[in-house]
Amino acid sequence: VNMERFADETDILIIGGGPAGMSAAIQAKKLAEKHGKEIRVTLVEKASTVGGHILSGACIDPVALNELIPDWKELGAPLKTPVTEDKFALLTEKSRIPIPIFKGMPMYNHGNYIVRLGHVVSWLGEQAEAAGVEIYPGYAASEVLYHEDGSVKGIATNDVGIAKDGSPKGTFERGMELHAKCTIFAEGCHGHLTKQITQKLNLRANSEPQSYGIGLKE
Repeated sequence: VNMERFADETDILIIGGGPAGMSAAIQAKKLAEKHGKEIRVTLVEKASTVGGHILSGACIDPVALNELIPDWKELGAPLKTPVTEDKFALLTEKSRIPIPIFKGMPMYNHGNYIVRLGHVVSWLGEQAEAAGVEIYPGYAASEVLYHEDGSVKGIATNDVGIAKDGSPKGTFERGMELHAKCTIFAEGCHGHLTKQITQKLNLRANSEPQSYGIGLKE
């Protein structure tokens, strides 16, 4: 499609509206306010609603939230169920072997909260908007844009209204470009744009492999 994209400028652009992206947006506005500066922080999220693509169900340590939003309890954060007991066991074909969990071990969760992570992210989105962050749900970043020197310039959102054969339909709308002084990729584990940048800029050289965990409840 040979159509020029509309382009917009922002100071900080964040790709992804999960816990990391929302926290980064809130902290950026807090730091700007602390230093008496006015900056534009823009966040794009591919889901139609904030928190819509979060694999919900989590047990979270509130230490980071305490630093980011110290009065989160007064502001009604959806952390309502504190952990009161940990149980861990190895299951064999015919038996269950209990394993004790002590303080300092990875599975020790006393002081943490059982949450629906989608609700937590939605609440973080409300706090971000209250801080002045511009949030655009329903916009998927499809391409990384670069300056001539190879540094990241921003992203382009996806075109919509494309037929199966790749031709534009009557509802076609060209994606837009977002340019930023600083672009933060918070796409989650193995985000497609993050993988492109990692390969292009060789970011995995002499680095530990990325590790992540996804919890499943049966």
